[in-house]
Amino acid sequence: MEHTKTDGLPEEGLPANSDQLIELSELEKKTAGKVECNACPVLCKISEGRSGACDRYANQDGHLIRVDSVVLLHKQIERADLNTPVAFVQTDTQNPEGWNGDMLLANQAFITGVGASTTYPDYKPAPFIVSAQHEGVDTVTVVTEGIFSYCSFKIKIDTDRYLGPEQANVRCEGEVVGHVTTAEYGSQMLSLGGVHHLTGGSKKEGKVTMNMMAALGNKQAVELAIDGGANMVIQAGKAPIVNGVPEQRMRVGCGSAAVGIFAQQFQGLVDEVVVVDDHITGVLTEHQAGKCLNMRRSGIILRGRRSTPGRYFQVANPGTGWGGTDIADPLSIIEGWHAEHAWPGLRLLMTSTTGEHASWYRLNEVLQPVEEEMPDQIRQIVDCIGENCEPSMVSVLFLCGAGGSLRAGVTTNPISLTHSIKRSLVNVTCGGAPAYVWPGGGITVMVDVLGMPDNSFGTVPTPAIVAPIEFTMTLADYTELGGHIEYVRSLESVLRTGSWHPDGAPLTRVWQPIASQHVWPIGQPPMLG
Repeated sequence: MEHTKTDGLPEEGLPANSDQLIELSELEKKTAGKVECNACPVLCKISEGRSGACDRYANQDGHLIRVDSVVLLHKQIERADLNTPVAFVQTDTQNPEGWNGDMLLANQAFITGVGASTTYPDYKPAPFIVSAQHEGVDTVTVVTEGIFSYCSFKIKIDTDRYLGPEQANVRCEGEVVGHVTTAEYGSQMLSLGGVHHLTGGSKKEGKVTMNMMAALGNKQAVELAIDGGANMVIQAGKAPIVNGVPEQRMRVGCGSAAVGIFAQQFQGLVDEVVVVDDHITGVLTEHQAGKCLNMRRSGIILRGRRSTPGRYFQVANPGTGWGGTDIADPLSIIEGWHAEHAWPGLRLLMTSTTGEHASWYRLNEVLQPVEEEMPDQIRQIVDCIGENCEPSMVSVLFLCGAGGSLRAGVTTNPISLTHSIKRSLVNVTCGGAPAYVWPGGGITVMVDVLGMPDNSFGTVPTPAIVAPIEFTMTLADYTELGGHIEYVRSLESVLRTGSWHPDGAPLTRVWQPIASQHVWPIGQPPMLG
């Protein structure tokens, strides 16, 4: 689809008749026949048949065109030939029958910012300002792609495996692109990208960071290394690969939680259970759960710092062994037994929080644990611990500040857009996916990339990330916040012409439906897990 006419370019080319040519300067000779793209501050001058540095715009027959197609979503329609989620993209076909418009009357289409383009700074109205009617209410959706320097990805990695120390640098291709942040329940967390890595470091650091972010946003695999920690491969919706080994499970809970959850199942079958965990190791007979079941105290003495009864901190260092610790032999965390409590024949189960590691012991005459084959009933409980663990998975959340001049593409008074969003008068989506708007000042939004269409993210060589964003509100509210009312176009008009603004794309271009397993109906994000 063709971009709006580039500012500052002449309406006519050079005269065809050679005797009418004038003497050109060296700069004019170099730029003759080229089209300047003003979508970002790089201001590429693009030769015929070539694309700009971002590969998003090209010179076709002296016109600046968009290379990427605009993606549309639609609600499911109960018809045999249109009952699955479909993306609509604009194609170069000259066939006017490629799209017959029968979805228009139902107002089922939703134009996303994927491929919509924009300019930066946003001195023009947004590419698409589309009116439609939903359940009898006149609405407006302002559609654009933001060029974001202030943006990052928050990575949630569901695993007990130790990845690296908090605050450690995360590297891609040797460049620092983020850091390890605070772990959450059953998950390790990374913060990647951000303005300081994109623009605050070396040119190579910025380029590597930009490419890494675009790959993660587009659901591709990225290889990372953590200083003092693991090497890994992460990809949205996939299990992480840590030091060459795919992770399997997210823990059911910490060691203390696991003791509480399965205490009743262990009663009568075992005399002591130790659930090894990097954070909180649980001991059944000392734990409140064991006391409620009137279990006899075993007399076990554990390494580490005792917190409340049955809960121990720092029994080992973080690592890739049992329960996210660095131990391979679980007996190494047992310092001994109190003879007045322990007894020969005492049955001991040691397991990890995921059940991936488990061993069965009995105390001999001198109160030393001797490993034996695990009874079937105990094995079933350990297997149940594993069954209660969710699959290990990587979640990639895009976080961006939609401030600055981007708001000028929506309204002549940018603060009114911010206030309207905070008052829940404006719904914010990214590629049609629901976005969470953070509290506080500005427009800080976060979205799960798995809910967005494939290849939603692009780049510009400034360096910065390009991502879709849409603002939907009632027509009355858009008018009140000072929106660009003169640029509002009906959904029917947009779908029929496909143009950016009235002086945009040729009318002969049409919209074609293409099946896509990664595009979902409006209001129905994918089920994860």
